Amino acid sequence: MEPQPSSADRRSRFAAEARAERPDVALLCLLIGTEADSALDEAGLDAAQIELDRLAGMLPFGLTGPHAWATALADLLGTRLGFQGTPGEYQRLEASLLHEVLRRRRGLPILLSVLWTEVARRAGAPVYGVALPGHFVVGLGAPGEPDQQVLVDPYAGGRLLTRRDTETLVTGATGTPLEPSMLSSAEPLHVVVRVLNNIRAWASTRPERGDVALWAVELSLLLPSHPARLRYERAQLLVRRGDFLAGAAELDEYAEVVAAVEPSTADAIRHKARAARAMLN
Repeated sequence: MEPQPSSADRRSRFAAEARAERPDVALLCLLIGTEADSALDEAGLDAAQIELDRLAGMLPFGLTGPHAWATALADLLGTRLGFQGTPGEYQRLEASLLHEVLRRRRGLPILLSVLWTEVARRAGAPVYGVALPGHFVVGLGAPGEPDQQVLVDPYAGGRLLTRRDTETLVTGATGTPLEPSMLSSAEPLHVVVRVLNNIRAWASTRPERGDVALWAVELSLLLPSHPARLRYERAQLLVRRGDFLAGAAELDEYAEVVAAVEPSTADAIRHKARAARAMLN
């Protein structure tokens, strides 16, 4: 029996995939799942990819045009197989894990949208994610072209969205009007960042799940571009979890990053580093 890859190996794979010319969103989301579920091994990753292929093979042949694709996807994934969201999903970590969404057929809007786009892409559809503020959906056809773009909401089982529906989603989330730029195709790493942000938000309201907050931050730091402040967040999490030396070292390093532009902030961070080390006395 071959040994399973270690956590460090999986993270190296995550970092490498994130830096690929065309990052595989499905693989990145599944690798996120390995942090949350120790039982998700290499065979489980393969099984999830095979299931996405199987679902793609269930779509009809010869589909042309975004409306035909949207209708077929809604019929298969939404109606026949029951992939959709419920309000309770926002309280579940599993709703942000692709392998669990495949198993449970429930999830957050962004994970259901990842599933839809991955199934449709494998079947040859002109598909992409659309990162509306506060609610991720799926686009088919030409991005941002009103006459050639169809938007569907996987969270609602694949409901086709009219222009007014889309405007309502945006204004309800932000209080601002729908902008044409909001209808563009979401970049793969933007999708991954948003998934990780959702996980961090879930963990932030559950102090007992500092482990989840920590690995979500650490995966975010492996992405090619990330806010420097994530290092400060990681340092705070380490200190809260009792790893005072590592947390203090991270605080000192972050202080060096901000010292040139915010000297007073850097001094305050160094003070926190000293306080963390003092916890060992």
